[in-house]
Amino acid sequence: MKVLALGLVAAVMTAGMACAQTDDPTGPQPKLPTEKLTIISDDGKSHVFSVEMALTTQQQDTGLMFRTSVPADTGMLFPWPQPQVSEMWMKNTIAPLDMVFIGADHTVKAIAENTVPYSLRSISSGVPVIATLELQAGITAADDINVGDKVIAKQLGGS
Repeated sequence: MKVLALGLVAAVMTAGMACAQTDDPTGPQPKLPTEKLTIISDDGKSHVFSVEMALTTQQQDTGLMFRTSVPADTGMLFPWPQPQVSEMWMKNTIAPLDMVFIGADHTVKAIAENTVPYSLRSISSGVPVIATLELQAGITAADDINVGDKVIAKQLGGS
């Protein structure tokens, strides 16, 4: 009886792991619908990006995984249903990224520059935010995008 019970437990655990593995993406998701997003620097300069909108849990879980590059004028926006501390990672993400964390006041609250591809290390906003924006690595430094800059996007309630 004990052997049968252990066998049943092992079969259930194996089936559960197989189900979990099939949910893990194995390739990039198709391009998502895009919106214009503008970041306005302290000096008044506008930086315009065409960002894919990761709206569903599945889209957010996959993000930019398996994409080999992120063009300089594009990115992906992860709007959160309510302000939260955003915890991201680079699992299966080939291209390094800059992560821009956007607060409820539509300003940049934190930036994680040049994140490490494939890293499972948590990348945190450190404070509650309403969205996370992933951009090409190095673009925030190149465009002089900084904490405090204003973010305008329809999905965030901007025009």
